[in-house]
Amino acid sequence: MKEIKAYVHTNRVAAVVAALKSSAPWGDEAGGRRHNLTLYVVKGSLMPLDQSERRYSIELGDEVVNEYKLELHCEDEQVDELVRVIADAGRTGQTGAGWIYVMDVQNAQAIV
Repeated sequence: MKEIKAYVHTNRVAAVVAALKSSAPWGDEAGGRRHNLTLYVVKGSLMPLDQSERRYSIELGDEVVNEYKLELHCEDEQVDELVRVIADAGRTGQTGAGWIYVMDVQNAQAIV
């Protein structure tokens, strides 16, 4: 099992979620879907797309951008397709528009 973490611009997150949910690896409840998608609003260092994204953090003493962090768990064989879906839907046309990381999950236990 893998964990995919992605950091995307606020204006792309809805498109990323919609693309994930319509992708073949996402599946459906009847097909035994085992995904856990979680979204967080975070302050990060992505390059702002325009002036409206620029924020200044007094706590950090630096410019930040409000962005979304997505966490998604999936089977190993689904990683390449899900990463492609995130990258395509999260694209802004700007270099460094986001980041995607993939990590191993050592154990996953459902709470029943």
